Amino acid sequence: NGLDGEALSLAREAFGLAPERIAVTLRLAELQLKTGDARRAMKTLERGWALAPHPDLAALYLKAMKVGDLAIVYHSQSDKAAVGVARVTREAFLDPSDPAGRFVAVEIAPERPLKRPVALAELKAELPGMAMFRQFRLSVSPVTEAEWDRILELGGG
Repeated sequence: NGLDGEALSLAREAFGLAPERIAVTLRLAELQLKTGDARRAMKTLERGWALAPHPDLAALYLKAMKVGDLAIVYHSQSDKAAVGVARVTREAFLDPSDPAGRFVAVEIAPERPLKRPVALAELKAELPGMAMFRQFRLSVSPVTEAEWDRILELGGG
C-alpha cells in the first residue's frame, strides 16, 4: 500500500545516510522482505553486516532465507568444522525452544556432506574476513559467494 511505499522510501534514504546504524538496516531489510524483495533485503543485510555485525541482523538473515536456499553446515560444538551443505525446507518460524518467543529458526535438510571437513583453523587461514569470525556467538552468519566457493573447494565439493 501507499504507507509501505513511503516507509520503504524513507528507510532507503536513512540507510543511505547511516548504513552502520543497526535499526536503520533492520527496518529497511524488514520492509524489503515485507514487499517480497528478499534478494534486495539480503544485499541490505550484507552491507549492514559488513559495517556493524549484530545478532539482530543474524535473525533477519534467517527470516530472509527461502525454501530451497542452501547453507553450509558447521559443527560448532564437536569438531569445529564445516561438514556439509543443507537445503532450507521451511522458512523462518518462532523457535519453540525459546520461551520468550524472540528467536526464529528455519528447518533444513541435509543436501550433501563435504568430502572432508574444513576445520576452523583452515577456515580462518583461508578466509580470515568471514563474518563468523567477527561474531563468534551467532548460530547463523552470511557467507559470500567467494567464501562459499572456497569452502566447497577446500571440502572437496
